[in-house]
Amino acid sequence: MMAVTLQDSSASAVIEARRAHNEKLSRKADQTRATWFPLTLLALLAALPLLQFVGNYNYVLHLVLFTASYVAMASGWNILGGFAGYVSLGHAVFFGVGGYFSGMLLARYGISTLITAPLAGLVAAAIGYAVGLVTLKVRGPSFIISSIALLMIARILFDNWHFIGGANGLTLPPNDLSVQWAKLPYYYAMLAIAAFTVWSAYKIKHSKFGLGLRALSKDEIKAESAGIDTRFYKVAAFALSAFFVGMVGAVWGEYLTYLRPNIFLLILVSANMVLMCILGGKGTIAGPVIGAILIVALNELFVATMGASEINILGTGLVMAIGLIFFPLGLVGTLARSGRLPRILNWD
Repeated sequence: MMAVTLQDSSASAVIEARRAHNEKLSRKADQTRATWFPLTLLALLAALPLLQFVGNYNYVLHLVLFTASYVAMASGWNILGGFAGYVSLGHAVFFGVGGYFSGMLLARYGISTLITAPLAGLVAAAIGYAVGLVTLKVRGPSFIISSIALLMIARILFDNWHFIGGANGLTLPPNDLSVQWAKLPYYYAMLAIAAFTVWSAYKIKHSKFGLGLRALSKDEIKAESAGIDTRFYKVAAFALSAFFVGMVGAVWGEYLTYLRPNIFLLILVSANMVLMCILGGKGTIAGPVIGAILIVALNELFVATMGASEINILGTGLVMAIGLIFFPLGLVGTLARSGRLPRILNWD
């Protein structure tokens, strides 16, 4: 009886020590995580349109809106490609699905895409779930090829679907605001979608579901043998990532005031999501944000200095190649691994 009591007491002491250690680690993580920085940045961006009262800053608003759209799409893609480790080059399909679904509601019934964007995201997620059930039976290069095939099939379908305008596309009615303020609704909508996507990615990563995704990305066979329903986790991650990309597509379509397959269904759109995550740090929270900012800024810089030719693409690619040589895990991932990540970029 005495031995049993001592064993129980020892086990309780070990559990208590582990709990105290975990709390200590949690407090330490909170001290190094600079949550004030993204919140301050969001507040500053929300106040940015006030510049319109002193001049015409439509170009600045467009750049921030465009960057926010890619922040949301890259962060959404990161759920599948970063957390689960499945690289998809077909996510432009969901960008197009969201744009066309909400765009058709706007064209036919006059309902703004700012209202129907969440519904468009759900439609994209439903299609992503159905597609994931088929394509996620394979992995590695086979999955990448299947995602490209999905994009090609969607492009052929949209080009020949006369109900939605086919290859000629569809014109959407513009809003009634003046030129000075016309971008404002889409600016705030895209900013809200980007903030919501980054916040959701953080919550997913620190949930039981996110832990399962990360285990899956390390070794899918071991994760399955540990009791994780890898098939469900993969398909759910695919659907979630499609949801956020679909919402962005909905708002982007009305912002442009027209829909065409060669705007939405481009492999370059999907490739940008992948490159942003890789450059910033795949599997991190801040990585897709940093990657989106860097790539948009580099593209604008090289277009301004080298003109709208293929030379600017060469310049962007060269900078990215050099960056990945020195930061093989992406900017955030490499700095975090070496213990040199600034607090303002520690969002994980």
